[in-house]
Amino acid sequence: MTLPHRQIGPFKVSAVTVGCMALSHAYDVPPSEADAVRFLNHALDSGITMLDTAAIYGAGANESLLGKAVMHRRREFVLASKCVLDLVDGKRVLDGRPEVITRSLENSLRRLGTDHIDLFYLHRLDRDVPVEESVGALVRAREAGKIGHIGLSEMSADTVRRVHAVHPIAAVQSEYSICVRNPEIAVLDACAELGIGFVAFSPVVRGLLSRAIRSDDYARGDIRLGMPRFVEPNLSHNLKAVAEYEALADARGISPAQLAIAWLLSRRPFLTALVGTRTPVHLDENLGALDVTLDGDTLAAIDRIFAPGTIRGARYNGPTQAQIDTETFADEDLD
Repeated sequence: MTLPHRQIGPFKVSAVTVGCMALSHAYDVPPSEADAVRFLNHALDSGITMLDTAAIYGAGANESLLGKAVMHRRREFVLASKCVLDLVDGKRVLDGRPEVITRSLENSLRRLGTDHIDLFYLHRLDRDVPVEESVGALVRAREAGKIGHIGLSEMSADTVRRVHAVHPIAAVQSEYSICVRNPEIAVLDACAELGIGFVAFSPVVRGLLSRAIRSDDYARGDIRLGMPRFVEPNLSHNLKAVAEYEALADARGISPAQLAIAWLLSRRPFLTALVGTRTPVHLDENLGALDVTLDGDTLAAIDRIFAPGTIRGARYNGPTQAQIDTETFADEDLD
């Protein structure tokens, strides 16, 4: 199957791509390995042409999963992974030193069962290491043929420009959705100016816009337990706006998830929606967004429902937010 495509830097990829994190950890209980393998192959069969993983996902287990599941179909997709963030002895570690990046890359290649990663990101900005030094490790890896292109994740427009001046950046990945508009402050304009692709993760707001959240009774270990907007007392308030949004989608005969993804794809032509679903049924639903065209009234209704300040609670807890380099709004809730 062939899906509509977007140009992400040098890559022509499906307009909807798949983030693989939830296959190993983060939300609820991960699927079995057999179900995850089936899902990944279903994604490729459905026309998905980019799969995104990272060293920290499942402490390397996610990369190993891809190595088992789809490397026999390596020519069918762009492979993206990330370094700098990792789990060491069960603890989240941020380390952008060049020697650590080089070691992380070698571990990723081994787990993935490949000698080349198409797109390799700095997952976060390590403020203790000059970003030019971190990128230098990736430039050397590219010269050695171990990676194809360099990406940045959750970084500001200033950092993007600073890095791009050292070496061309292919893609910036950040959270972007109806409820998270931070890239609109400066990063999207910087990408447009510099010819950088934008990969938008969490387009359905970690399940909030897909009818997946009705309470904060999450499974143990679910990362949303540590995200203020997804727990009480903020969640009940936020679900009121979500109910109005769901009614808007229902009135147009589409699912809330399809409306969210269609909205995202309408924002910029150099943007792809990175969905984190993990079942074939939900992926097929997500892909239905590619057939949706939104009119001005619908876009205006979305802006009214989710006017600035509507969603209460920070998107990350304090320690995690401290590792985020993206711009924030003057009135943004960071607590």
